[in-house]
Amino acid sequence: MDRRRSARPPRPTAVQGGPSCTFNRNEENASAADHQHSKAPSPKASDALPLPLYLTNTIFFTLFFSVAYYLLHRWRDKIRNSTPLHVVTLSEIAAIVSLMASFIYLLGFFGIDFVQSFIARSSPDAWDLDDEIDQTLLIDNNRYAAPPCASAVALTSKVAAAAAAAAAAEPLNTTPLPEEDEEVVKMVVNGSVPSYSLESKLGDPKRAASIRREALQRVTGRSIQGLPFEGFDYESILGQCCEMPVGYVQIPVGIAGPLLLDGFEYTIPMATTEGCLVASTNRGCKAIYASGGATSMLLKDGMTRAPVVRFGSAKRASELKFFLEDPDNFDTLAVIFNRSSRFARLQSIRCSIAGKNLYVRFCCSTGDAMGMNMVSKGVQNVLDFLQHDFSDMEIIGISGNFCADKKPAAVNWIEGRGKSVVCEAIIKEEVVRKVLKTSVASLVELNMLKNLTGSAMAGALGGFNAHSSNIVSAVFLATGQDPAQNVESSHCITMMEAVNNGRDLHVSVTMPSIEVGTVGGGTQLASQSACLNLLGVKGANKESPGANSRLLATVVAGSVLAGELSLMSAIAAGQLVRSHMKYNRSSRDVSKLES
Repeated sequence: MDRRRSARPPRPTAVQGGPSCTFNRNEENASAADHQHSKAPSPKASDALPLPLYLTNTIFFTLFFSVAYYLLHRWRDKIRNSTPLHVVTLSEIAAIVSLMASFIYLLGFFGIDFVQSFIARSSPDAWDLDDEIDQTLLIDNNRYAAPPCASAVALTSKVAAAAAAAAAAEPLNTTPLPEEDEEVVKMVVNGSVPSYSLESKLGDPKRAASIRREALQRVTGRSIQGLPFEGFDYESILGQCCEMPVGYVQIPVGIAGPLLLDGFEYTIPMATTEGCLVASTNRGCKAIYASGGATSMLLKDGMTRAPVVRFGSAKRASELKFFLEDPDNFDTLAVIFNRSSRFARLQSIRCSIAGKNLYVRFCCSTGDAMGMNMVSKGVQNVLDFLQHDFSDMEIIGISGNFCADKKPAAVNWIEGRGKSVVCEAIIKEEVVRKVLKTSVASLVELNMLKNLTGSAMAGALGGFNAHSSNIVSAVFLATGQDPAQNVESSHCITMMEAVNNGRDLHVSVTMPSIEVGTVGGGTQLASQSACLNLLGVKGANKESPGANSRLLATVVAGSVLAGELSLMSAIAAGQLVRSHMKYNRSSRDVSKLES
């Protein structure tokens, strides 16, 4: 505890021009001089004590706790006897004085030293404090460890802190770059060239991604070596799918099927990392095939967008509502709306009021595209047109969440969004017993108690199914759909009923909001395009615009039907846990497989 404080070391500064942190030559000389002529250590009060340090500490520690214990007992007795606390005896006065004296000693010996050392470690201004109150970084055996300094490339303080925190991470295994690329990397790291502008400045998307990848590793101090880079067409995503790419993620694609749907066979591509999912869907396809196939019906096809506008009064908002919902005005609004695209066709307008705010839900067909951008442009055309007659209309947002996109909503569950599909099949009793390993009665009872009653008990919204989102997500990822739209696209109610005198099983899925497209977005990427081609729905249908996307929606529903049938059978037969333990668990150390 009786330490000696050495002279204050000079504050280090970075030298421009190199990646490593070095000291200025003059400061090195000054530091050496300070070590040779260190100041005399500041005297402590404990140095003047006539007794050994350990004995003095023992005395004051004992005194402090003894008098504190004595005073607490005295005050407790006074409270019990209703004696005022301020009436003290001579012994109590002596105890109070002893308590204060021992506290001051302990604070001076331990507390001040601790506070000053804490300030020296945490406050940048501690370098400038006076010697009498400055507790600089402690030096052990006259060795000085320099604090983190700014890098030679002038990183921001946040980046420098991140780099310092990552110093203990495993060393980066970076690939040597050409000299001209190395210069660009340095400019990205020091902030003189924005990372997002590399594609436009270099004109080569792959080179831009490579430079951004290297700059990212240097700035963060973290390796992304396991993230694949080669073998991807970075030009195909430029301005369409992803900004500032540094690589791509691998998701395995399995196939289930054939799915016999409406008299045609489809092999279903599923991108997933969940074991048993493809195998389970494949078993459902087998059961459907052995029973003669499934049948689907497209109930509705219309994408929606709902802007929110505001007026000065609810009366004015109501006037616009009546105007938009008047059948006599629909043809005029449809002409304005349809100018946005040769495929966009306005189908309906529905309005809802909240005070003086009006939510207008436009619904239109969008051909083979999923259609969000298409319907948004049509809505903007109509709003611009309405501004002439309703000049006091204030457009708050092109989307007011009455659409509703990428959120569970009753309006989609009731009215539908995208493609509304129902798919059904009759599974024979023999197939239920031999392929699905259960019985018709067990499936009907489980569906009622799990998918219907259980979901109602949970207050589910569109979730009256076993795991439709599993299949929807897997097919969406494989075919280039927007994975976030899995939220409403997975709305599904699964129904099971015994038919043919209770021998066979009628199973159906009703999905009101399947949002898919075969053109635009991720559908044009090579791997996703290949999966669409496998299903026979790649690109736009020239003979019947929209036919490919509608067919894809029915295939999604048929796949969900197969997945629901298989999972429900596994649960009814008690096979779920056993199959997952068998197929969805690996004893291999995956971290060692990379090499």
